[in-house]
Amino acid sequence: MSRINWKEHIIVDPDLHHGDPCIKGTRIPVTTIIGSLADGMTVDEIINVYPQLTTITVQAALAYAADVMRQDVLVPFTG
Repeated sequence: MSRINWKEHIIVDPDLHHGDPCIKGTRIPVTTIIGSLADGMTVDEIINVYPQLTTITVQAALAYAADVMRQDVLVPFTG
């Protein structure tokens, strides 16, 4: 199975939601989708809350997050 091309579904626009990555055609930030999944929501539950999303756009948000994690250097917080 090949990974979805998130660039077809995610936009970063400084005039849209403070420049946060959002699903194209919406004001729904990727962080909202990832956070909802982390909180235990299912894809279907997220789509029920945000009916403008699809399974594909939720997968695109995950693919975007995965790519970002590969690029950033993460330093553990020790505070």
